[in-house]
Amino acid sequence: MVLLPCSLLHLQPGTIGSIHKIDGMNPILRRRLADLGVSEGVIISLKGKGPFLGPITLECNGQLFAIRRKEASRIEVNVS
Repeated sequence: MVLLPCSLLHLQPGTIGSIHKIDGMNPILRRRLADLGVSEGVIISLKGKGPFLGPITLECNGQLFAIRRKEASRIEVNVS
């Protein structure tokens, strides 16, 4: 079975996948996400999407956090 990476924005709440690539993100924000454990190869879960184009809520390594949709679109995930 071939896994095609897709953006976090295209996933439905409750979906679990592994991060394939983080591309084109502000280096400071990328470092902050790395401090939270968000990096290539890590398992991440989409918990919810805020209404009216609000933030995306994610869980990674037992931590819940939210990021803007702009940043979520730059994170590619392989979904099993």
